[in-house]
Amino acid sequence: MDNKAPAICVFCGSSSGARPAYAAAAQQLGRLIGENGCSLVFGGGNNGLMGIVARSAHAAGARVLGILPDFLRRIEVPLAPESEDLVIVPDMQIRKQKMLAAADAFVLLPGGLGTFDELFEVLSISQLKVHDKPIVIVDTEGFFGVLRPLLEKVVQEGFAHRNIEALYHVVKTPEAAMEKLAPLFRHAAR
Repeated sequence: MDNKAPAICVFCGSSSGARPAYAAAAQQLGRLIGENGCSLVFGGGNNGLMGIVARSAHAAGARVLGILPDFLRRIEVPLAPESEDLVIVPDMQIRKQKMLAAADAFVLLPGGLGTFDELFEVLSISQLKVHDKPIVIVDTEGFFGVLRPLLEKVVQEGFAHRNIEALYHVVKTPEAAMEKLAPLFRHAAR
């Protein structure tokens, strides 16, 4: 990715979900990524929220890096070649490794099991101090409302320390997510 542009990795669904608000949030987040001079790292597919974020970011001027496992090429068809730098990898584990390495921050939108897998990956390795990159969860329509009670239960039952709450931020809108990441933009502008 461009060394001057902060790279924001977005984890989200490869489908659009049941509510129009999910697609609207994906479109807004992509647009804001481009307008703030950032680049986008994402799962490489053109479908669902993932595709909406990527197309919106590209339309707003962001460089877009897609990382796609080879076996998903026919299911999560990539964007048009002029819209994305595409890296094909052998499996999901390498996809996550490359996404984690390329990103300066992580933003989550609603999604399925893969999205939760990516969330818990970045949270767990942040807890282990492998990275200290910001993690922002956009709680569109209360989608992630069950997350905080689940993580509190993990702490209450002695499986994590209270400090896990400091590893992530939960916000309501893409605008609030970008506000949380504003220090990245200021740092890159220097």
